[in-house]
Amino acid sequence: MYTVNLSTTDASVYLPVSSLFRQPILRTLSNKLHFMRLLSLFSGCGGMDIGFEGNFKCLVKSVNTELHPNWISRSNSTWATLAPTRFKTVFANDIRADAKIAWVNYFSKYKRNADKIYKLDSIVDLVKKANNGEKIFPNNIDIVTGGFPCQDFSIAGKRLGFDSQKSHLGKFLEENEPSAESRGKLYMWMRDVVSLTKPKLFIAENVKGLTNLNDVKEIIEHDFSEMCNGGYLVVPARVLYAPDYGVPQARERVIFFGFNRTQLTDEAVTALASPEIPEQYDPYPPKTHGKGLKDYVTCSDAFIDLKEPELSTDTSQKIFSKARFMGAHCQGQNEVKLDSVGPTIRSEHHGNIEYRRLSAEHGGLHHEELKKNLPERRLTVRECARIQTFPDSYEFILKKTERHSSLSSSDAYKLIGNAVPCVLAYNIAKNIEAKWNLYFRI
Repeated sequence: MYTVNLSTTDASVYLPVSSLFRQPILRTLSNKLHFMRLLSLFSGCGGMDIGFEGNFKCLVKSVNTELHPNWISRSNSTWATLAPTRFKTVFANDIRADAKIAWVNYFSKYKRNADKIYKLDSIVDLVKKANNGEKIFPNNIDIVTGGFPCQDFSIAGKRLGFDSQKSHLGKFLEENEPSAESRGKLYMWMRDVVSLTKPKLFIAENVKGLTNLNDVKEIIEHDFSEMCNGGYLVVPARVLYAPDYGVPQARERVIFFGFNRTQLTDEAVTALASPEIPEQYDPYPPKTHGKGLKDYVTCSDAFIDLKEPELSTDTSQKIFSKARFMGAHCQGQNEVKLDSVGPTIRSEHHGNIEYRRLSAEHGGLHHEELKKNLPERRLTVRECARIQTFPDSYEFILKKTERHSSLSSSDAYKLIGNAVPCVLAYNIAKNIEAKWNLYFRI
């Protein structure tokens, strides 16, 4: 049943849209008041969730206002606040306690019950509880999103894929044998959540490496399309290049879309099932940056106004990895190019996060900075967050309190590296939002 939120707080009252349509005064407000209820899986620190809800700050250069003039609610010459979307996260989960701490700390500014929304449980355990009759997932879910674990598909790892030797809790399997509960098969448990909640749409995300690992992409597409007795129309997955959407990072992610057939219009079924999906129905967002469009956002753009760590008052800018230089042949020993997009921020860096600046001895090329005697150092936590388009209001370094444990720089780097770039997620969300009524029956 479609519902309308009559409150701007989280103590919201939801009424059936049909009842509001019988009230002329509220009828014209229904589109603005109706939120799509979003269930977030493998939420991490919330890059996807921030993007899907909007209402966060990013660089003005990250938004192509010629294509999307209504995306910015307010701005100055450098920063823009993106307009809020109609998506509202009502459930989130992950197994990482540090991810929940960071997520709750950020979203508590906007959600009174952020701590209750975020479940610190494995998706396997959540599904098992739900199948045993426990009330786990909220009702009336419109959309499910989830970036199922990517380590087993990434070219940076061993690429064991479905044969992952780690469990759904991230620990090595006792018998070293792959199972249905292994990390490499957690997308199947996401599939179970979709089957339980029956959203109108689900969106799954992973690394590009998945697409060239045997026939993994096709297997996942097939498995998703088989749930609910073939009740979901899964369009062919595509790889999105983050710089094409205003993200200053050479990050590539594969995105899966699945639509609930029973909720689609006849026209949408025909369009989404066609070999060439018409542009007006295409769930993949159009590019906003690159050749013939707005220039790519660079590291220099992303680092604007950031002071050197010893001069900054931002805790996340003060802190950076002290891992020593290991030689250019090792991962994470390169210096960022200020006039280009940044490197992919990795979660499994083990301290070897890329350098903001190398010394002349180690081949540093930022000559003007070296002339000023600026020291060799790796990227700070905030610089990595900027490359991932997290707003500066997101705190990644936290002291221990009565409510939560501390968050260290090691935690922060991993959380940022695991995340979906907020601005990329916003592009996906706004494209789906704009086409929602075209896809689904009212």
